[in-house]
Amino acid sequence: MLLTSIITVFMAFIGRGYGEWALVWEDNFDGQSLDKTKWTYETGAEPKWGNHQLQYYTEDRRENVRVENGHLVIEARPEPMDKSQFTSGRLHTNNGWTRGRFVVSARLPKGKHLWPAVWIMPTQNTYGNWPASGDIDIFQFRGQKSDTVEAKAQYGGPYPNHTVSVSPLTKFTDLSVGFHTFTFEWDETEMRWLVDGQQYFMVDVHRDLWSHKGVDPYTQIGQPFDKPFYLILNVAVGGDYFPVDVYGPQVTPEEAKQWPKPTMEVDFVRVYQQK
Repeated sequence: MLLTSIITVFMAFIGRGYGEWALVWEDNFDGQSLDKTKWTYETGAEPKWGNHQLQYYTEDRRENVRVENGHLVIEARPEPMDKSQFTSGRLHTNNGWTRGRFVVSARLPKGKHLWPAVWIMPTQNTYGNWPASGDIDIFQFRGQKSDTVEAKAQYGGPYPNHTVSVSPLTKFTDLSVGFHTFTFEWDETEMRWLVDGQQYFMVDVHRDLWSHKGVDPYTQIGQPFDKPFYLILNVAVGGDYFPVDVYGPQVTPEEAKQWPKPTMEVDFVRVYQQK
């Protein structure tokens, strides 16, 4: 009985397609600094990001991004830079992949209006401006609700003529305590999202994905999810993800000094593709 339970848990953890995935890229953050052959910083502040975030993303600044004790650490800080009152870090992979299994082991931050995310974006806007060429949130998370995540896929046409497929807000354990595995599986027929092996969302992509608003940018079923996407890691602060009527006024630098945990630690990032 015990052996059967262990096998069941293991099969759930690895997701659908056991035995079909081959590791093609990974970073275990075992060095002393960020491997820039694998990662590139994204820098700057609003209006660059488009949703009223409060942070300035810095480059090569250990206070915001560092590798230590076998982990990548991204830290949001209440401190002025340029016209922003907060700093943080945002990275993307130098590689892109068409379909695959993306696995991130991370311990998430905790605190008012902290907004960590792991997501993928197209390497080129083949089908038009955002999000006609696709936008996938492997997860996003609100720091004052540290047991709840959300997954999202955006496609169908350029904003505002697009489609949003979004998961229910799904509760797990406190994701700021201990490392948890966030998995996104993407093949020709569907996309699946899992936390610690538990699938909580799925989107069928073997169909016409046009929103039926504006001009159809696609010529085949499954588009735009037939092109390479790169992976992004970041911790944002505030913005439109925190409606005032639900989450209250935007966090102030003084309030942010009381954040219980302003860091996202990443143990590893791994990308697999089907054999």
